[in-house]
Amino acid sequence: MQFPKATVILVSAALVFVVWEQFRDQPAPVNSARFTNLASDPAERSEVVDWVVTQIPALCKESAGGEEGSEAYSECVERGESRTSTCRREIYDVFPGVIASDKVFRDVSITMMNCLVPQSGLISP
Repeated sequence: MQFPKATVILVSAALVFVVWEQFRDQPAPVNSARFTNLASDPAERSEVVDWVVTQIPALCKESAGGEEGSEAYSECVERGESRTSTCRREIYDVFPGVIASDKVFRDVSITMMNCLVPQSGLISP
């Protein structure tokens, strides 16, 4: 039996990547003020989606009636976080890569929010 060189190389490369990912600088969180003037400073679709994902706790707080320690809140956050990759794919399939208008930003953010934390019932004005 031969020594599995290819497997050792692939596993080593994967480990190097994991270690590199752990020690690299994490990007600063995006502030909502970043999206105030999209006509002159367009945003990447991924940047908008990342910002919406950071809003899951706030969306769940609103959905659960304002109680952060409740079981409904915890389940909502867990469900929202587990749906992020599915919701990202949905958004990436429908919306353009560069968000350059308030209308598209609104559509992306509302669609993503509804995907992450579905709201039942009618929307109150």
